[in-house]
Formats: sequence, structure tokens, C-alpha cells
Amino acid sequence: MIILTLWEAIILGLVQGLTEFLPVSSSAHLVITGKLLGLHFPGLAFEVFLHFASLLAVIKFFWHDLVQIAISFIRYPFKKDPRDLVDFRFGLIIIAATLITGVLGITLEKGLGELVKSSRVIAISLFVTGFFLIAVEKMHRYGSRREKDMTYRDALIVGLAQALAVIPGISRSGTTLVAALWSGLAKETAIRYSFILSIPVILGSTVLMVPELGADFFTSQPLELSAAFLASFLSAIIGIKWLIYFINQSKLTYFAYYVFLVGIVTWVYI
Repeated sequence: MIILTLWEAIILGLVQGLTEFLPVSSSAHLVITGKLLGLHFPGLAFEVFLHFASLLAVIKFFWHDLVQIAISFIRYPFKKDPRDLVDFRFGLIIIAATLITGVLGITLEKGLGELVKSSRVIAISLFVTGFFLIAVEKMHRYGSRREKDMTYRDALIVGLAQALAVIPGISRSGTTLVAALWSGLAKETAIRYSFILSIPVILGSTVLMVPELGADFFTSQPLELSAAFLASFLSAIIGIKWLIYFINQSKLTYFAYYVFLVGIVTWVYI
């Protein structure tokens, strides 16, 4: 059971939402913020609760894309309309990447256990995230492949990269973006793929955590939990818009410098 003040709940919600889709690792920021506030989160229930708010934000932002993909995915097997083929294949690639992430992610999470919440592990993981953000921008030319050019190789590469994000400090959005860009996808396609791919992953983890939440989770502090949820939802929308802006400006190095700084602070002081 977590006992939060209203301001602690809002702070945690803001931190989770803002960092969920930025390549800086929301899990690491939530753990670090909890340590700074003197809080301990037993299990992953509270984290997944806030992740669900972020999930609703990305669904709202990409609602029209999701509807089109869903319609094409259902309609194409029956009507074989060529106009539905790209979105149908895109849906299959999303499913394939999600399955890869799920299998490997669960295996890693069970194997690593509470070790991944160690401050030293988080600091090292943040350095790794920063290195790859710099590498993809400085040492790799952006590709031009769009959804129609994607293959199951993209699902394999991005799905494996996304699974590493079970380690706090390894950013989910960062790993998927880096992997997608390194695979030769255009920036706009990589962004769209990364965001939409987050939906089944976050939804799946939420469903798995439902038994852990329990009825007392929601009834113990309804005001504080509602405030945290709303703060996470609203700040996640801001985070999505920020990331799209920064990617289009090719400024991933800004995020790299930031996670290096957070990694150093975490290593030295936390």
C-alpha cells in the first residue's frame, strides 16, 4: 500500500506523463522521484496505473491513425482492397513486434527482479540510453523507408529493442526510435511506429497487473490517485508533442545530454 499526499501524487503523475514518451526513461524517473520523496512502491501496480493514463493520451493523439489501421486490418482479408494493404501489413508488424517484446520482456523482468531498481543500474542504463541517442544522430544517416516499405525484420529489431525497456533507465521510446531509425525508417514513420507500438505493450502490462491492484488500491486514496492519473494523462500529451517537435528538428542529442546529467546525479547522490 502506498500512502501519498496530494502534491506527491501530482508530482509523480507529471513525472510519469512527461517522460513516458520522451527518450529519457519514465521508469527511471519514477523510481528516482520516489527515492527523492522517500517513497517505496511495492511491485509495479502504481507505475502501471500511471502508464495506463499515458496510454489513454497516446490513443487520443493517434485516434484517427488507429481507427484507419483497425478498419484496414479487419477489411483487407475479406475485400482484398489494395488501399488497405499498407495498413493491414503495418498492423501485422505491430503484432509481431509486440509478441517479441512480450516474450523477451517477461523473461528479462523475471530474471532481473528487484535488481533493476538499483540506483547504480539505473544510472548505467541512462548512460547507455544517452550513448545510443547520440550514435543514431551523429553516426547514422536518416532513412526514407515508409510504412509500405516495412518488413518483419523491422518488427524483430524494434521488438527486441523495446524489450530492453523493462530495465529502468533504458527508455522504451528511445530504444524503439533508435532501432527504427537505424533500420532505415524515415523520421515520421519511426515516430508513428514507436508511439503506436507502445499501445499494446502498455495495455498488456496493465491487464497483467489488474490482479495486483485490488479493490483497496482504488479506494484507499481516491483523490490522490485521481490527481496522479489526470496529471499523467495531460503531461503525456505535452510529452508527445515535444518529442515530435524535437525529432523533426533532429535534436536527439539534447535528450542524450539530459540523461547523462541525470545518470551522473543518480550515481553520485542517490
